[in-house]
Amino acid sequence: MSTATFVSYEPEQNQLQLSGQWVFSNYLAIQRALQQLPQSVSVQQLDCSQLQRLDLNTAALLTGRLNRTQLRSLIDQAQGLKPVHHAVFEQLLNALTVAENEPAPAPQPWYHWVSDLGRWVDQQLQQFLLLCHFIGLVLVTAGRVVLNPRRWRLTSCVAHMQQSGLAAIPIIALMAFLVGAVLAFLGATVLVEFGATLYTVDLVAFGFMRELGVLLTAILLAGRTASSFTAQIGAMKVNEELDAMQVEQLNPIEMLVLPRLFALLIMMPLLTFIATTAGLVGGAAVAVLSLDISLTHYLSILNEVPIRHFWVGISKAPFFALIIGIIGCLEGFKVSSNARSIGVHTTKSVVQALFAVILLDAIAALFFMEMGW
Repeated sequence: MSTATFVSYEPEQNQLQLSGQWVFSNYLAIQRALQQLPQSVSVQQLDCSQLQRLDLNTAALLTGRLNRTQLRSLIDQAQGLKPVHHAVFEQLLNALTVAENEPAPAPQPWYHWVSDLGRWVDQQLQQFLLLCHFIGLVLVTAGRVVLNPRRWRLTSCVAHMQQSGLAAIPIIALMAFLVGAVLAFLGATVLVEFGATLYTVDLVAFGFMRELGVLLTAILLAGRTASSFTAQIGAMKVNEELDAMQVEQLNPIEMLVLPRLFALLIMMPLLTFIATTAGLVGGAAVAVLSLDISLTHYLSILNEVPIRHFWVGISKAPFFALIIGIIGCLEGFKVSSNARSIGVHTTKSVVQALFAVILLDAIAALFFMEMGW
């Protein structure tokens, strides 16, 4: 289309003429037409007699050449302006008035970070109290189920054991095997300078029995299982399945949370044992293939490691399972009725579960060290 189709300027009368279809489909063409007008033009009159259609988007293009006061004066004296088009211009002018009268945001004082920090601490405290409340609710419900075994959902528990535990065995075993091999390589690299290559076996054994076996398992389940619990329960909330449960007088904690928690409590020690074994096998592979330590010698050194280190590591598994499952389920119940909320709370559940696992592991390490275990 030509420029004259939408806008033209009469220099003798200082008149701007609007014509044609001023609609969104012609937005770019109208914008180019206005840009082609000389910057020095002085618009004193507006002719809208040839204007056929007008919407708010294209009307706003005039604000690039005219301020609100000029546009108001021209609209009031415009020639051939139809009432429907006048209403569009009025809507635009009202929006410009509101935008101009909106007060500028007050500058924040230099100490605003103190209030931000306090607000963040308060939010974390509220989250912690909510977590404690949820743990208490779960424990009370679990006590009721124990006293009435017929309310126990064995089928659901077995299904979650398969999904959360058995399905994770390959990735946990592979990850632990690789970490065990890497740990053996690193230990040998340092210890060979002191002629103590044999202590690489002790390094791998102590590391996986006390810390790495259970910690690697917990980290993987925090990312895999906690997110799964949040997404599943969150999707049920979005689909109003939780509301349907409450209408039917079914307890969501008993139906959804307890089977998942008991499945994790059962599978976490088993997965920890598998991860520890895989890590020791990875260390054995490096010892046999790279360090000239025979498998028999490796096993004999491993046999001298006190078994209490294994029990120290495996004792942390139920606590990690409990906190991972509770955080995953709690974030699922926090989901609001939209799909975006599922993604937000799934991310939160993974981050919070990882933080909680590492924090608990640090506390446990200090406790066992003080106890001399």
